[in-house]
Amino acid sequence: MMNRDPAIERSRLRWGRLDAGGVAGLLLTLLVVGAAIFAPYLMAHDPTLQDLEVRLLPPAWAGGRWDYPLGTDPLGRDLYSRIVLGARASLVVGLLSVGAAVMVGVPLGLITGFYRGRLDRVVMRIADIQLAFPEVLLALAILAVLGPSNVNLVIVLALSRWVVFARVVRGETLAVRERDYVLAASAMGAGDLRTIARHVVPNILNGVIILASVTLTRVIIAESSLSFLGFGIQPPTPTWGGMISDGRGYLATAWWVSTLPGFALMLAVMGINLLGDAVRDLLDPRLRV
Repeated sequence: MMNRDPAIERSRLRWGRLDAGGVAGLLLTLLVVGAAIFAPYLMAHDPTLQDLEVRLLPPAWAGGRWDYPLGTDPLGRDLYSRIVLGARASLVVGLLSVGAAVMVGVPLGLITGFYRGRLDRVVMRIADIQLAFPEVLLALAILAVLGPSNVNLVIVLALSRWVVFARVVRGETLAVRERDYVLAASAMGAGDLRTIARHVVPNILNGVIILASVTLTRVIIAESSLSFLGFGIQPPTPTWGGMISDGRGYLATAWWVSTLPGFALMLAVMGINLLGDAVRDLLDPRLRV
């Protein structure tokens, strides 16, 4: 008897069943996304305005002023406004980079996994060569040549991630193309494009979604690391990595300058990871009890 298409089975899942971790991840992710979207309306001060008269003010609860609720940095800029606007920079770079990596890696993975042959060997050898280089070192080398800019940063981060999507999608495609319902579709005269679109893509889509959520957190961390080193988004645009770098010389006297942006980065990454885990559990029936 022919196996039933798993895509049909997965379409019957109940999306409302989120556990506590999933709810927490959803709330944290919505908080970060909301801060990124409504940043101009949430900021208390101009995040680039320097005022040395209020430099290194502590947070309001630690003896500071309530008009600067999270304190100020060494140049007197409002940390709260900079952290809120930093969420936009991290999410925009992360989403653009992951989107570009998906657009390159997923088609290559589908083609190489479905047709195999010489193209498969060439693409996978290129992927192996790229994976041999440390990601941050490769990004630093490319940015040193191209120069730091927002566009170059997105290109570099996308180039470092397409390999992951290509290899994962290729592996999933190799498995799915041997299933009974795919072989039956081909035997009935379905073309390759129709077979891929109707039977292969729906069965690897869940894995791509889960991988994209995990990759997004890694890209956000990578962007913050490059900004910390001075190769990411350039001033005066506030970024979490840049703010952490600004306060590294003041950890003993003004801990909030680096700690609070680092805490915002931690919450963003944790929220996306928790939400990604919950989505994985919902999309994969094997993980549901």
